[in-house]
Amino acid sequence: MSELDNKERILAKASQLFMQFGIRSVSMDDIASALGVSKKTIYQFFADKDELVSEVIKVIIAESEECCEVDRTVAENAVDEMFKAMEMVEEMFRTMNPAVLHDLKKYHPAAFGIFDKHKNDYVYNIIRDNLVRGIQEELYRPELNIEIITLMRIDSMMLPFNPTLFNRQDISIVQISQQILEHYLFGIVSLKGYKLVLKYQQQRQKK
Repeated sequence: MSELDNKERILAKASQLFMQFGIRSVSMDDIASALGVSKKTIYQFFADKDELVSEVIKVIIAESEECCEVDRTVAENAVDEMFKAMEMVEEMFRTMNPAVLHDLKKYHPAAFGIFDKHKNDYVYNIIRDNLVRGIQEELYRPELNIEIITLMRIDSMMLPFNPTLFNRQDISIVQISQQILEHYLFGIVSLKGYKLVLKYQQQRQKK
């Protein structure tokens, strides 16, 4: 097996364990044990846990951006793009421990900086472009202040990771994310867009 294959195997396993159990609770020993290799093997590729976490975050971001670009290309319209984004996020959140973002911010500031830059640059532009597209397609209200709504949407995306919400056993981060996105959509759509949201909701319920 090549060095690149070994590195990718370590990144894939670390990502899986971090997402499942949170970052803080997974040690380098845990990752080595899960892979059936020595800790020394991991340190051949990553100087420490900080570097490993940063590389995992870069991989997750790259995969997420790739999915976003595909969704934007194949979406029938701005509302359809939002529903595709909802499906992508739900898929990710189903296997994600809510503590991941908290651990990232508190214990791995360099990796959190990578995530924060992605959120404030790439995600910002995705949301803004979607709003512009929706207004052009007459699916979103023309009087929307695009800048304010974009920033509001970015902030609302972080709500599922608020400790007061994710500590509740009766609500999953998937449910929180879905409710927030639907609330956002109903707040920005025109009458034409509203009917389209209802149509896509019905299609989702039939799946």
